[in-house]
Parts: sequence; structure tokens; C-alpha cells
Amino acid sequence: MSTPYDLPTDLSKVKKFEWDDKYDFPRDLVGYGENSFNPQWPNGAKIAVSFVINYEEGAEHTVLNGDLHSETHLWEAPGGSPKIQERAVNIESEYDYGSRTGVWRLLRLFNKHNYKYTLYAVGKALEDNPAVGISSVKNGHDVASHAYRWIDYANMSPEKEKAYIKKEIETIQKICGSPPKGWYYGRLSSRSQALVWEVYKEMGIELLWDSDSYADDLPYWVDVPAEKDEPNPKGMLMVPYSYDCNDYKFNVPTGFGSPTHFYDHVKNAFDTLYEEGEEGSPKMMTIALHCRCIGKPGRFMALKRIVEYIASKQDVWVATRTQIAEHFREKFPYEKGCLAPGVKRAEAPKMQMAWPAHLDVPES
Repeated sequence: MSTPYDLPTDLSKVKKFEWDDKYDFPRDLVGYGENSFNPQWPNGAKIAVSFVINYEEGAEHTVLNGDLHSETHLWEAPGGSPKIQERAVNIESEYDYGSRTGVWRLLRLFNKHNYKYTLYAVGKALEDNPAVGISSVKNGHDVASHAYRWIDYANMSPEKEKAYIKKEIETIQKICGSPPKGWYYGRLSSRSQALVWEVYKEMGIELLWDSDSYADDLPYWVDVPAEKDEPNPKGMLMVPYSYDCNDYKFNVPTGFGSPTHFYDHVKNAFDTLYEEGEEGSPKMMTIALHCRCIGKPGRFMALKRIVEYIASKQDVWVATRTQIAEHFREKFPYEKGCLAPGVKRAEAPKMQMAWPAHLDVPES
């Protein structure tokens, strides 16, 4: 069966993967296990709900930002080939809708219900429309980092990526009054998590959480490779994100076919996790939003119904990602080699270098 994407015609010229002790975090396929883990949410909440608004508009691929090509991702007619050294005016205006109209529709809803969200703020987007960040801070919301540009970092040099990370931190600090306490890339490189940790350390700023993980329904600690020889490692707290309850799926072929599908899916996820909380195993849930997507009138009512449904339930903690991280860090401080204090991470040394299917399995 052929692959659904293009690969180089001569694979012999592709450099073989090599594990990097500085950048590569090991995988963990075991997690908290059969009995899960009780995060002890405040006031005995059965579930913690994190609303996230991705603010990307103006920071996407466009020749106006000095890029080689235009954006093709996450708009009403995704796909197709990018325009090379040419503007895609229709896509630009689609993104403009999010920053001109959609974002304010979302912010009004959350402010009305006094539900605190986390703004995944792309630095360039905030520079173009700083009022979004200023309003979020003024109303007590959480402004986190979504990188300085909403582009793919996979092939960027470590030096250039570090410069972008530093610029993002400085941009949010300048506009919002303080540096971001948490980070989410989305279009990250294999080095990104280690580089973010490195830049924060160099700048003397505490990184409370990272969300470039989709691996769990609970926060968990990871060991930072660069700290392996340090006497007092700090670790990195992962607050997992979601491509599941995420409105971006309106813009992909296998995603939501209607606002009703979005509502049903998110409600089902909430009900499942809420029931687990009632049974003594509370979880966290992320509901991910984009201003140019769920901010459209035809979809917005589904979000409004979700907010109202959650508001009708008892023992729900609607919290920012920073609030969730602060709670977890206080209750369950970092212990090297553990997901949470006393919960050892699974050790799977062979996960670092898998073996090709046509070779014999290495001996234990």
C-alpha cells in the first residue's frame, strides 16, 4: 500500500535518525496505569475544564511576513498548494475575520460567564492586535505562549528557534506586563521542548508548564534531558492539550460535519470524564478554540451551549492552564523519575531506539 504523502525518491540519502541526549525526551506508554491518579482538584471538583483560545491571526505563513509561501492550513477551504512568493488574499482575509470579529465574540462569552480561559498567544499576532492580550489580562485570564510565529519549526536551526523563543517571551511581557508562564507550539520541532526549557532558564524565568503533549487526561512530570547530571533538577510539568475536543476539526476532512457534531462530541467527552470524577478518578479536559473557526456565527452557538451545559453542573472547576499547573505543582512537586510523587515513570530503555521490522528483535 502506498503512503498518502510524498517521500524523497532516494531514501538512501536521508540521514538516519540518531537519538540526541540533549533534545530527545523518552516516550512513556504506561502513564498512571489502571487505577489512574487523583489530582485532588480544589473544593473536591470532579473535573477541571480548561478553555483555550488559539490566537494566531496575522502570524501565519504569508509573504507579507517574509515567508516563501502563503498559508493553506485551518481556514474554510483548506488544502491545495501554497502560493509561492504570492499573496493568498482570500486566506489572509479569512484569518483577519478571527482577529477583527471572532476573538471578541469568544471573549464576550467567557467574560459574561466569568470563565477564565488561557490565550495561546502567538507573538506576531499580539503585535498586530495588542488589544486582545490587554483585554485578556485586564479580565483576569491567562496569556500563554503559542510561539512567536504560527509556522512549522521542524527544519529551523536550534539557534534561530531559540531567538524566536526569546522574542516571543519578550513580546508577551511587553504587551501583557509579564512573561508567559506556559508554552504550546503545535507545529514544533523535535528540539522545541528542550529549547523552550533552555531559553527560560537562560532568561531566569520560571516555566510552569508545557502543553506539547496529547498523552493523558491529567498533568504529569517529565525529566528534562539537559538536567540529567544536575544535583537539583526542576523537571518539566506537562499539562496535556487536545486535538480531540478541538474546533480545528471543522477544517479537516475527517472532522466535525456540523456545529451539532462538535457540541455532541464535547458534551460526550465532558460527561465521560465527569462520571469518572464521580467514581473517584477526577480528570482534566481541554476545549480548544480558534477565533476564525468557532468564532463564526453558525458555529458559535454550539460553544455557547457547551458553556451553558457546563455551568449547569456541580463540582466543576473551570480553570486556566496556569491555575491547573500551580495546583498540581503545589500538591505534587517534582520528583526525578516520577509522573507525580511516588508514581514512578515506566522505564523502557529500548523505546529510545526501536528496531526495523525486517531485523531480529534484540535480546533482552
